Amino acid sequence: MARAGPQKHISPHHEPLPASFQTTPEGRAYAEAYHAQHSAPPAHEMPAKLALTDLLSLPKSSVKIPRLGFGVYLSPESVCVASCLHALKHGYRHIDTAQYYQNETEVGKALKQSGLKREDVFLTTKILAAAGSPEKTYQRCVDSVTKIDPGERGFVDLFLIHSPSGGKQKRKEMWVALEKLLEEGKARSIGVSNFGVGHIEEMKEYAKVWPPHVNQIELHPWCQQRTICEYCEKHGIVIEAYSPLVRAQKAHDPTLVSVAKTYGKTTAQVLIRYCLQKGWVPLPKSDTPSRIEENADVYDFEISAEDMKELDDLDMGADGAIVQAVTNS
Repeated sequence: MARAGPQKHISPHHEPLPASFQTTPEGRAYAEAYHAQHSAPPAHEMPAKLALTDLLSLPKSSVKIPRLGFGVYLSPESVCVASCLHALKHGYRHIDTAQYYQNETEVGKALKQSGLKREDVFLTTKILAAAGSPEKTYQRCVDSVTKIDPGERGFVDLFLIHSPSGGKQKRKEMWVALEKLLEEGKARSIGVSNFGVGHIEEMKEYAKVWPPHVNQIELHPWCQQRTICEYCEKHGIVIEAYSPLVRAQKAHDPTLVSVAKTYGKTTAQVLIRYCLQKGWVPLPKSDTPSRIEENADVYDFEISAEDMKELDDLDMGADGAIVQAVTNS
């Protein structure tokens, strides 16, 4: 009888199979099957599958943010409540509004009508501009909180500075106001939007809370803003992606259409999934009930590394922005 050859090493988590298993065709077949089954890395080493209930931890905070948000920009008062209710009904637990959108009250109404607990829905708003003094700016923020979550204990989960425009003093005034909101529990986390590297570095001069918990910027395959994304990742700042669907302006792009066909998904679903796999928090917006549902149906497929590269290669830098790319100087 021929001597059995050296046995395969299965994994450090399994004992070697008896050598006798290698001496008959049946035994060798069993050993091969066993090896194939048990040579995979343990569960904690496997890449985690994404889910609608996924959360991300904010830097230096106990707060966690849902990885998929629902945007309400240009959602008029007459339909905003219905759109938010439909989103909440279909599993969204994160709604993004702003003073500029003029629908903070409607977002609050939707939450109340949904029957969901306040702590189960993550609500974001943004201050558009400083009011002339830290106290006046703080009061402007409090007014937003009151619209969204009326009552003495009302709060928002995330309050952002909408834009760095206005100059350093205005940025400082708004951040100081947000820090007071945070201290008083009227905001659970605070952050920025459309800030570049220089703007966030500048905050070190006056911020008690640094880094900002979030930076919300325009992101999609044609505008990947790699410099600010790398900076945020380095400092643990959560990156939110607004206009992830490019406002349907790229719906017929050949590369995007081809990738969508590969997975049997819509182009919008591919763009949202792309953001999730990049580690961003996408904020897709729609007032069409069927599209609201479709935009959350992105967890039964995974874009391959090859197709992610195809989408990455579409990057046009700042020229690819449809709203604005940040200034990093």
